[in-house]
Formats: sequence, C-alpha cells, structure tokens
Amino acid sequence: MQNANWIYDTTIILYALSIIGYFIDFLQNNRKANRIAFWLLSIVWVLQSVFFVQRMVEMGRPPILTPFEGLFFYAWILVTLSLVLNWFFRIDFLVFFTNVLGFLIMSINLFAPGERVSDEMSTRLISELLVIHVTMAFISYGTFTLSFIFSIMYLLQHRLLKQKKWNKRLQRLGSLSTLERLSYGLNITGVPILLLSLILGVIWAFLKVQDFSLLDAKVISSFVVIAVYSIFLYQKVARGLQGKTLAVWNTAAFLIVLINYFLASTLTEFHFWYQ
Repeated sequence: MQNANWIYDTTIILYALSIIGYFIDFLQNNRKANRIAFWLLSIVWVLQSVFFVQRMVEMGRPPILTPFEGLFFYAWILVTLSLVLNWFFRIDFLVFFTNVLGFLIMSINLFAPGERVSDEMSTRLISELLVIHVTMAFISYGTFTLSFIFSIMYLLQHRLLKQKKWNKRLQRLGSLSTLERLSYGLNITGVPILLLSLILGVIWAFLKVQDFSLLDAKVISSFVVIAVYSIFLYQKVARGLQGKTLAVWNTAAFLIVLINYFLASTLTEFHFWYQ
C-alpha cells in the first residue's frame, strides 16, 4: 500500500506542476508552457491508471465503493475526457479549467478518511450490476462536469466579445457555436448514461438491499438531476433556446449534480457500506 501512496503523492505533485504550466499559458499565451503542461498531465493520467489498477489488484475488487475511491475515479474520468476532447477539438483552456477541478478533487482526497469495505461486505455487494451502475454514474458526472465547463467558457467568451476585448485568449477559448455545441453534445451523452445507471442501481438495490425505498434521498436527487437536464434538452430541442440563457441554465443544472453527489450522499440510507 506504501507504493500506492507514493504513486498518489507523485501524481499530486505532477498535477500541480501541470496546472501551473496551463496557468502560465492562460496568462501569457505561452505555447511552450502549454506543451510541458500537456505532457505532465499525460503522465498524471498514466500514474492515476497505475494507482487504480494497483488498488484493484490489492483489494480484489473494483476500487469504486468508498468516497475516496469514488472521487479518485471521478478525477481520473475528468483527466481522460479532457485529454480526449482536447485531442479532437484543440480547445486548450478546456484542459486548464477541467483539471483545476480535477486537482482540487485529488487534493481533497488526501484528507479523506481511510474507509475500508470488509471482505464479507465486499463479497455480498460486488456484482456486475453494481460495478456497471457506479461506473456509468461517474461517467455521466464527468460529461456533465465538462458540459458545465464549456458553459463557463461560453459565458467568459460572451463577456469578452461584448466588451470587445480582441486578443489571443479570446481566440483560444473557441467559438461560441463550438462551445455551445460541445456542451449540448455532452449533455445528450450524459442523460441516457445516468438514466441507465439509475435503472441498474434500482434493480441491484431491490435484489441486494433490505428495506430499500425509492424515497431514499440519493435516489430522489438522482432523478431530479435527470429531470433538470431533460428540461435543458427540451429547452434546446423543442423550444430552440440557445446562447447565454442556455449556458446559465446548464451552469445551474451542474449545481444540482453537486448537491446530488455531496449533500444527498450524507442523507442516503443505503449508499454507506464501508467501515
């Protein structure tokens, strides 16, 4: 486990250096700093993957059950998605904004208590349904997070254009149409993934959890998230809403995701199985 801790600590240090590089690039349009930051982030992704696999081998299960493991997996998804999207669309500041959030998550995880799932509980809980449910849920959270960041970039770009601040930073943020399209596309992806995750989660809970209730806080808040993003999609598709109003709506929707993950998780009756 000590090796795993060394990998985690090294990842945090390289992550911080990568963020510093992207921050220098953001302020000075420094392409050299951007390239160094990108390769540092790529190393971070490799180390995160190694840490995840090593933990899985040591525990004999997918490391996704505890809050520490969940947040780490979430941070890994953010790094992965940001690198993939930047490879295809070359939106430099997306990587910067996304990984500031990812770095904060991994840093917070340093102070997370060392929860442990007992062998008996692990054997009883782990199933294909649970693994797929949790994995799909975090993937949907990752897509909603990047969609939120695109909306923030849209609002920043909109403000710079309104103030007529023509500079290289404005060009590298991406066009308004591209930012809106990618934000919308990520939500289209995230909503069905989260819905399928919830269906699988409910099926698993009925099979494995005694006294399971659909009125559980986590279940209710998860369906609220789907409802909010479904309304977002309806506003876009059926009513033709676009621009700043849609970006603000998407930003507010992501706050519901945060409430669902952090607040509702403290009120749930059955999502705590670690000790």
